[in-house]
Amino acid sequence: MDSTKTVGRQDLIGGDVFHVLNRGVDQRDIFLDDKDHFRFIHNLFEFNNTEPVLNLGYFLKRGQSIDLRNQYIYKTTKPRQPRKLIVEILAFCLMPNHFHLLLRQIQDGGITMFMRKLGIGYANYFNTKYERKGTLFQSRYKAIPVLHDTHFIHLPYYIHFNPLDLIMQNWKEGNITDCEKAIKFLESYRWSSHLDYIGIKNFPSVTQREFLLDIFGSVKDYKKTIEKWMKELDVAYIRELTLE
Repeated sequence: MDSTKTVGRQDLIGGDVFHVLNRGVDQRDIFLDDKDHFRFIHNLFEFNNTEPVLNLGYFLKRGQSIDLRNQYIYKTTKPRQPRKLIVEILAFCLMPNHFHLLLRQIQDGGITMFMRKLGIGYANYFNTKYERKGTLFQSRYKAIPVLHDTHFIHLPYYIHFNPLDLIMQNWKEGNITDCEKAIKFLESYRWSSHLDYIGIKNFPSVTQREFLLDIFGSVKDYKKTIEKWMKELDVAYIRELTLE
């Protein structure tokens, strides 16, 4: 299979890892305030469930929760049942006009099911809130299969480093001249799974991190390699594979 082609529905088979991304139509921003970010992350958690989701029954405490575990979600109908995951969310990052997900499918058709729920749910929320109509995302999401170990090892760093676009627009050309500044900025950016991977609780219940941490070694090991990867990350290779 050509790893530079977006896969179709028939290729989304159980057990595979995919880099999934989508952006706003006409490059428009899809996250306009903190509540939008919280809502999308809330949806990452809630829609990763084979059972129907009753969004009206659960909601984030004032939209300010630092986590999405049960104690932070009010129960207004009946006791919450354990989720039956559709996918493992290995990593994520939200940018103003797009998002990245690293997903491991745990049942056939899982990514298709999850992304349909996520896309429709967030678009309905956004259009209702901002009194707009029409398509929010530019197209059907891209789901690129991760076929090689080197690609897989690079991807979590690439996804987590994306917020550097906001302060260092040339970082993807390998021009991170101030690693300390870059690291501090990433530690201040809430809308990704980076903080949870370096041991700072942010949205720990959204991601399933055991798979990646088994490869990286530990939270401590992952954190220690960040500066190394900033200097050595082959961004041109990753961008070619992600079709960005």
